[in-house]
Amino acid sequence: MDVRKAIGDRVRGLVGSDRLDLTRPPGDPGLFGPGSATWALHGDFTSMMIGGVASLLVQMLHPAALAGVWDHSDFRRDMTGRLRRTAQFITVTTYGSTEAAERMIARVRAVHTRVVGTLPDGTPYRADDPALLTWVHAAEVDSFLRAHLRYRDPAMPVARQDAYVAEMATIAARLGAPDVPVSRAALTAYLSAMRPALRVDARTRDVARRLIRQPSPSLLNAPVNAVMMQAGIDLVPRWAARLHGFDLPLARRPAVRLGAHGVGQVLRWALR
Repeated sequence: MDVRKAIGDRVRGLVGSDRLDLTRPPGDPGLFGPGSATWALHGDFTSMMIGGVASLLVQMLHPAALAGVWDHSDFRRDMTGRLRRTAQFITVTTYGSTEAAERMIARVRAVHTRVVGTLPDGTPYRADDPALLTWVHAAEVDSFLRAHLRYRDPAMPVARQDAYVAEMATIAARLGAPDVPVSRAALTAYLSAMRPALRVDARTRDVARRLIRQPSPSLLNAPVNAVMMQAGIDLVPRWAARLHGFDLPLARRPAVRLGAHGVGQVLRWALR
């Protein structure tokens, strides 16, 4: 049995990347290209999955972002499917041809036009609202970047971090959010300014609980999933963790991070 192939195939099947066409015509580097910060950062599966968990936990603190999930997604029965679709969007827009990336972005924009509703207090919301798109984008980019700094490249230069934030801003603009942070400092300032608008209620706690407790696709994946989930919770900024009521003891954090580093080494070997 080829252990490396078995692990790699299982990971690719989990996110659905084995069903994506990432071929690019000659002379087409896609939206970013091989030398980009985005290619480098999105190429590490472990930190991206950990960042993805943290991103969802931060995003849902915004009432309109939560309402879109609550009213329009099948998260109660298919949280894994929601994560898979996000992973596929990121994979295609990062590594696919320009045409494939633009087609994927157009598909998501079309979905956003149908995600409309009313918050419990009567406030209307729309998924294609530029302000809401900015929030979702900023929480995601910040989480991916912090996961990369913790689990892949702690010495990543600030200029390279800024390049990643600026590159990803082009995706947000294509989705309909033109005024997004384009540097690490601007991203941090934006998230800080948004904190008074964030809150947790019974619906937030329900969605977070379902995300954290989602069943593993198989018994073989269960230990890895548990490590990734705990590492994602640990990655959530302290102010967001307090809102959620997360209490990961300080004494447990080194073990969680050590476990995530170990998983990362195995997955990098399998996916090389």
